[in-house]
Amino acid sequence: MLANAGSREHVRLQCGQNNTGLFARLAASQDFFRYSRGLTLLETVRTDGKILRSAEWFGSRDLEGFLHRAGLKNQGWSEESFSGRPVIGIANSWSEATHCNAHLRDLAEHVKRGVLAAGGFPLEFPTISLGEFFLSPTSMFCRNLMSMDVEEMIRGLPIDGVVLLSGCDKTTPAMLMGAASADVPAIIVTGGPQLKGNWKGEELGSCTDCRRYWAELRAGTITQSEYDSMEAAIYRSPGHCMVMGTASTMGAIVETLGMTLPGGAAIPGADSRRKVHAEDSGRAVVELVEKGIRPSDILTSEAFDNAVRMLLAAGGSTNAIIHLIAIAGRAGVDLPLERFNDLSESTPVIVNLKPGGKYLMEDLYYAGGVGAVLKKMSGLLNLDCLTVTGSSLGENIEGAECHNDDVVLSLDAPLAKEGGLTVLKGSLAPDGAVIKHIAASPDLLKHTGRAIVFENPTDLKNRIDDPDLDVTKDDILVMKGAGPVGGPGMPEAGFLPLPKKLLAQGVRDMVRISDARMSGTAFGTIVLHVSPESTIGGPLALVQTGDMVTLDVEARRLDLNVDAAELERRRTDLAEPAPDGGFVRGYGKMYSQHITQAQDGCDFDFLIGKTPVETHVESATHAAGFHTG
Repeated sequence: MLANAGSREHVRLQCGQNNTGLFARLAASQDFFRYSRGLTLLETVRTDGKILRSAEWFGSRDLEGFLHRAGLKNQGWSEESFSGRPVIGIANSWSEATHCNAHLRDLAEHVKRGVLAAGGFPLEFPTISLGEFFLSPTSMFCRNLMSMDVEEMIRGLPIDGVVLLSGCDKTTPAMLMGAASADVPAIIVTGGPQLKGNWKGEELGSCTDCRRYWAELRAGTITQSEYDSMEAAIYRSPGHCMVMGTASTMGAIVETLGMTLPGGAAIPGADSRRKVHAEDSGRAVVELVEKGIRPSDILTSEAFDNAVRMLLAAGGSTNAIIHLIAIAGRAGVDLPLERFNDLSESTPVIVNLKPGGKYLMEDLYYAGGVGAVLKKMSGLLNLDCLTVTGSSLGENIEGAECHNDDVVLSLDAPLAKEGGLTVLKGSLAPDGAVIKHIAASPDLLKHTGRAIVFENPTDLKNRIDDPDLDVTKDDILVMKGAGPVGGPGMPEAGFLPLPKKLLAQGVRDMVRISDARMSGTAFGTIVLHVSPESTIGGPLALVQTGDMVTLDVEARRLDLNVDAAELERRRTDLAEPAPDGGFVRGYGKMYSQHITQAQDGCDFDFLIGKTPVETHVESATHAAGFHTG
């Protein structure tokens, strides 16, 4: 029996795998997505033979379809604009409270251009936005909340693919976590780095040089008015921090994973080519929908190995370790902490950017961007990994060139022979800790010293500059109470300030240890992410002032030199932590009950694993037509 022209059966017969000639002709033109305009359900068939997800909202000629179409028509869209086209969500983390993302509203318009040019229909929606400077208690406290927001908006809206507009540190991993969980075709567009800062003729990078001069202010070598005059000189353009901090690191990682178009990580936010990149991404996501390529096709274990190598070769942010583990968990990929050390042994540091090197992201862009880095380290990578271009990573970097060999070094003459980060373990950190040794003082990488202990960040703030504090440059500053539970939200408090009296003596670094995180822009011999954290009874909770602590980065050890019997005695004196982190309701209570430790990515335990979107889940109220007014 012949299928009726225009029926679902008819389209599948003509465009199915056994009838590729017609399909190829349709796919080669922008009319591909309009082919089924006359169908009863206004359906569109993808390359894999599946009907577009958005057709479940807009295709039916019943009350529900009526209301869905009316929801666009009352905004001035004709049915011709959206019917039979792939609907592309634009998840926009724009916010005036997130300075790194404050230009994303304009960037979204360029994404829309690309979507429309490729035959799609753009549908912009807002997400939570996480700004480092304003958000309390920490942006990390809300990273998982933002990921849930992104995931549920993707699940709940009539979209076939999504462009994720991110920028500031936690927005990129949060969006990628949400997209990995929802698993619809997705592409990331970051806002790009700021232009170089310039103060009194010196090129500055935020906020590496903010911190460097803050130490000089505290030491009394510059005045307050001089320090104040630096603010507008260093933060002078749209975008995120322009050193290899967390935002830049995550941009490089996303490009290496294959979740953004080549070149996307390094284009400055103020450069017109950032807008062209956004438009190209709008076109690309329509093609991803056509081909049915999802994040799960891209986020493989081999791709995560590539991303880890990029992190190590770039001397990137320690925060990226936590984020990568969390993203991998959402993608169903096992990424243990030990894998970072395994890959570090054969991954030299070749990106010469602050805080571990001398240049800035603008210099990396002019040198050839992340593509130049990938090209130089191509022998270490899994080049067959699929990317959002529809091609492999190896194919993407075939034509990549390096235009400045002092910005992107060779594997034979690197900044460091091993990756810029090291995972430590030992009696003080049974489940792990990390150090960014590329930004540390070489003479402190093997050091035993007396612990000077602060119970929490407030205690540190109150006592660090006390002239009567018994401390020398050879001591080790130890801070507790700043982990995932104790922070709460694992604040970036790990860059412990040095005592003023030591700064005045010319001291500029000491070994510092905590269960906190640290900004990727920071530097120093600083051990972070000590796990288990002190608040839940990790060994860090047992450290007392006067204890001897040993750091040995080469041996990858962090040890508390106190005998086991004494530690057990101290454990009996530990106070019980406040239940649920002291929260009695709301998100904070849920956070405290479900947050994992640093080595597990600080994700919520109930979010780990794959639960991809398959189709539109119709609610009872939608089915009955009760969702108006």
